[in-house]
Amino acid sequence: MSTRKGKLVLLEEVLEQAIQMAMANIHEKNPTLAEKEEVARAVGIGAIIFHDLKHDRHHDVEFSMEEMLTFEGDTGPYVQYTHARAASLLNKGNYANDAETVFNGDEYSWSIVTQLMTFPETVVHAFEAYDPSLIAKYVLDLSKAFNKYYASVRILEEDGLKQERLSLIDSVKIVLKEGLRLLGMKAPEQM
Repeated sequence: MSTRKGKLVLLEEVLEQAIQMAMANIHEKNPTLAEKEEVARAVGIGAIIFHDLKHDRHHDVEFSMEEMLTFEGDTGPYVQYTHARAASLLNKGNYANDAETVFNGDEYSWSIVTQLMTFPETVVHAFEAYDPSLIAKYVLDLSKAFNKYYASVRILEEDGLKQERLSLIDSVKIVLKEGLRLLGMKAPEQM
């Protein structure tokens, strides 16, 4: 890779810097996290992969290490954090993956349900068009829908619908993990 000034930058150096920046974020936001090095590696490398793949291959890409490693906005760490948040909710809610759970939904959940239903079609379209940015955009949209749901619904409330809500969260977690896997990224359970 070459900078605007013409200086050659090795990918190995960029990856190491991204891992170090991710580690600094972890120390700041979650200093007691187990397996910090493994998570920092997954987030740092994932941020670079995601930043590269989220753009249409026909457009120029501006490279900003600080922007790609933020946990907010259209970044890989944002999607990975959403996956970790879903995993945390499932753990806190003592989710029992019960195939008999029937999901009735509410006004906030249908955007997620409709989003989940389009995942297979998105994967096929990305494959046929040789365009991984479609999957990156999909997991971003699903993450945004999930976070809106998370902000609007008391997911762990004991009201007889908790397992239904957790079933939806489990589906989101599964699809985010698969989307990240297709992009060559890891989906940490904790961040």
